[in-house]
Amino acid sequence: MIGKGPRSVAGQVFLLQVALVVLLVFCAVLALVLQSSRDTSTEARRRSIAVAQTFAHSPGMLQALQSPDPSKVLQPLTEAGRKTAGVDFIVVMDTKGIRYTHPIPSRIGKRFVGRIEPSLAGKVYTESVHGPLGHEVQATVPVKDTDGHVTALVSAGLKVKHVTSELDRQLPIILGAGAGALVVSTGGTALVGRRLRRQTHSLAPAEMRRMYEHHDAVLHSVREGVLIIDDDRRLLLANDEARRLLDLPPDAEGRNVRELTDLDPATVELLVSGREANDEVHFAGGRLLAVNQRPTDRGGGPRGTVVTLRDSTELQTVSGRAEVARERLELLYDAGLGIGTSLDVVRTADELAEVAVPRFADFVTVDLSDAVLHGEEPAPTATDMRRVVVRGIRDDHPLYEQGRLIDFLPSTPQARGYGAGRSELVSDLSTARGWHVQDPQRTRRILDYGIHSLIAAPIKARGVILGMANFYRSKRDPFDEEELSLAEELVARSAVSIDNARRYTREHALAVTLQRSLLPRALPEQSALEVGYRYLPAQSGVSGDWFDVIPLPGSRVALAVGDVVGHGLHAAATMGRLRTAVHNFSTLDLPPDELLGHLDDLVGRIDQNEACSESAEIVGATCLYAIYDPVTRRCAMARAGHLAPALVHPDGSAVFPEVPAGPPLGLGGMPFQTAELELAEGSQLVLYTDGLVEDRARDLDVGLELLRRSLAGHPDRPPEESCRAVLADLLPERPRDDVALLIARTRALPADRIADWDVPRDPAAVSGMRLAVSGKLEEWGLAELGFGMELVLSELITNAIRYGSDPIHVRLIYDRSLVCEVADGSSTSPHLRYAATTDEGGRGLFLVSQLAERWGTRYTPQGKVIWAELAVPDLAEILPD
Repeated sequence: MIGKGPRSVAGQVFLLQVALVVLLVFCAVLALVLQSSRDTSTEARRRSIAVAQTFAHSPGMLQALQSPDPSKVLQPLTEAGRKTAGVDFIVVMDTKGIRYTHPIPSRIGKRFVGRIEPSLAGKVYTESVHGPLGHEVQATVPVKDTDGHVTALVSAGLKVKHVTSELDRQLPIILGAGAGALVVSTGGTALVGRRLRRQTHSLAPAEMRRMYEHHDAVLHSVREGVLIIDDDRRLLLANDEARRLLDLPPDAEGRNVRELTDLDPATVELLVSGREANDEVHFAGGRLLAVNQRPTDRGGGPRGTVVTLRDSTELQTVSGRAEVARERLELLYDAGLGIGTSLDVVRTADELAEVAVPRFADFVTVDLSDAVLHGEEPAPTATDMRRVVVRGIRDDHPLYEQGRLIDFLPSTPQARGYGAGRSELVSDLSTARGWHVQDPQRTRRILDYGIHSLIAAPIKARGVILGMANFYRSKRDPFDEEELSLAEELVARSAVSIDNARRYTREHALAVTLQRSLLPRALPEQSALEVGYRYLPAQSGVSGDWFDVIPLPGSRVALAVGDVVGHGLHAAATMGRLRTAVHNFSTLDLPPDELLGHLDDLVGRIDQNEACSESAEIVGATCLYAIYDPVTRRCAMARAGHLAPALVHPDGSAVFPEVPAGPPLGLGGMPFQTAELELAEGSQLVLYTDGLVEDRARDLDVGLELLRRSLAGHPDRPPEESCRAVLADLLPERPRDDVALLIARTRALPADRIADWDVPRDPAAVSGMRLAVSGKLEEWGLAELGFGMELVLSELITNAIRYGSDPIHVRLIYDRSLVCEVADGSSTSPHLRYAATTDEGGRGLFLVSQLAERWGTRYTPQGKVIWAELAVPDLAEILPD
């Protein structure tokens, strides 16, 4: 009802009027109540006096008072009179106030409650007292004899509650009349307030004052013309600026727009049409006006139009320049966003051309020093420039094609800009003689094609010129000096990105070269496993993934896969250190858990040593190390924070065997555990790094399941083909992280190539063993090795009998070499030494080292094994099919 609330003018007026109406109605009702109360009280007193006087002057009153028992005579009369007169009591009393009559008989004879003195003086007296009947209004009158003396008193009256009940019966009528008056008055006030609200738009006084101040400002102070025209096309309002711009007459307001003959016809047509207009240009009095027109009834107002006029004569030129500046700033902004999105030199150069065509130039070519493409420092002159980008509005241009190696002559703008390090502007290529000399036939074709202007800007970053960016125009005005500055700014923003890409290319090439030099270039020859492998560097740079295949004594082979946390040269160098350490520890012929323990200590020392330097990084690495024995077909493996290997059985099923997971290398404090598996011949052991199965777009479990599916069902597939299939299934694109994959198919050494004997701890048993070994060598066709093997065997068995303990066991293995192993139950290790000429012993191990290609000691849970390898004459005859 009050629009926007009591803050508005209409709301305030409404509240004021309602308050006044409520006050007036309240006062009227109060007056009526008071008047009714007064009238009721007066009527009660009047009735009481009349009844008392009537009874006091009634005939026989004096005789009844003079009778012997006045109460007996007067009591019935007073009761009948009380009921007839409509009063509550009529009391007759003597001059001392002793009652003769009373509605309550027990009160007869008692003193009257009230004042009797005025009545004894002959007056009529009314009062309000608390009598026997309660709160009473009573009138007391004298009873006089014939001589005028007061002989008795008569009092008549009513209870106050009976008087009030009369008032209560009148109150509903009074209050109803007041409520009706309040409703009628409030309704009229609301109608007036509603009309006032529409007229004031529910504005507060301060807002109305501000509105009129704004109105005056629009009329007299705003330097933009304003016209308001109604639906009949009459001019309702024109401010001072509109009168000045249109040269309106003083009486223009109120006239139809068609009557303003001094206005331009096109302007009159626009004002009469009522259509919307946005910065339409019209001429008026030699001025160029920008006219805007909008309807006024969008917010529910009256139909019509409002027109604004702005003198744009001087702004026309400025706006053109501002538009050009805006386009250039927008071009530079887009260049900042669109150039340098990758660390690829050619891609960055192409982004420069993509931003410039066609917004700045019709054709753009980018020529980089050929050394820059390989991450090297550019040449000092504009020779050996490789054109890496050619982009234009058309594809049939005669410019040099992409990929061409160009030697710019010193007279060309490109060579001059490259040598001086500043941009060259050629507004008219037809007059550029030095440019013509480069390739006269092609330059003629370029001019005939319509290309007429060139800016050659050097791509310079950190004081080094990397190449030249060439901007050509054919369909627009030639380049000018201002556009030369824009080209320099555009190229300068691109140069830093190109140089970053060049430096990244160099660092990436160095890291890849380092890592590939640290990884195995070729797998060693061995007969226990058929191995296939893959290594893929990451998309953003190399990291520390590595693998290795290490032959061990006894035809055994060690497999290792590891991952160093991080990317770049530091990770690659750390990987090389760890791989070298694994090679060194493997020469000790340690079991997998012990080897990882030594490797863990090494990584911990690396962390402690490098933590002292300011730029060093803490090493984090994982590793899996496995040893496969083709004689027993058993594989022992342990892992330090690395993913478990996959195993493909000969039936084609793929599983992930349970291998205890140890902590990553370098943490220390936790021992590693070795798991031992028995592998059937033809099983495939798959070792890999996390880059193969982990990805941001999928969980690790999903990657492992994909790997299992890729491996399953192909038991006869060669390891090389398995590598290709796995990478195709799991890595369709270039990986985000390095990937090392090693797949090894197991082989078993034939039983007829193995011979073993238990040897009693008796020196006499040595001769028998020599005969047995000689017979086995003749069976294998290796009789020519008999003499050397007998010497080696005799020395090893003799040492075991003399210095070792039971049981003593001898085993011959015929593989790529002839291996002799002597095992005993002691853990003492023999040492090679040079015996003096006077020494009787000490020359046995020296003879072994001279006759064998390699020899050494391997410790087992049962003791130790001393082994020696002798070269086999013809290796091709013993290689497995």
